[in-house]
Amino acid sequence: MLYKKTLITALLLISTAAFAAKVSIYKDETSGLLTWTAEDDGFSIELIQLLPDFIRAIYAKHDFPKQEIERAASYCMFGTIIKNTSNQHLSYRVANWRYRTNDGKGNYGKEQPVKTKTQWLEQWRKAGIIFSWTLLPDTGEFSVGDWQQGFTTIKLPRENKFDLIYKWSLDGVEHTGILENLECAPESLSNEK
Repeated sequence: MLYKKTLITALLLISTAAFAAKVSIYKDETSGLLTWTAEDDGFSIELIQLLPDFIRAIYAKHDFPKQEIERAASYCMFGTIIKNTSNQHLSYRVANWRYRTNDGKGNYGKEQPVKTKTQWLEQWRKAGIIFSWTLLPDTGEFSVGDWQQGFTTIKLPRENKFDLIYKWSLDGVEHTGILENLECAPESLSNEK
């Protein structure tokens, strides 16, 4: 019986390792901003650091009240691109995504939900804002080769590192991936100081 359990555990580890995401990190030489790309089992996600001033400019252009502009700029925001790289139907729900802080020494904070587009829109409607662009849609249903983009928002101070735990389904089978050691964009570029 012990042999069976060990063999099953070993097979699960091999299976998990075979489907582990291929992660690449790109640093823009001009700005120093980072982009993380995970190529996973039929799913690609790219997260691009966005400066708070960029977020302020986007929402100021659309006449958001100052308080809502600052609320959005206080979040750790990423430009996000999701692609279906499989030959199957792909779906995702941001409500199933979580993040956790990471001190770099194997100590993790409690998993927290990622703020969804619907949550932002409810908050904005209360402030008299009728605007729905920019944010990553709550759900996606992708045929082969489809893609989608928008902002992903994480409520953390700028100095924190964190892991993003994301989920997607291929033909109804759920998958989970983790992007580790993500960082929020700095408050401003170092050459702007």
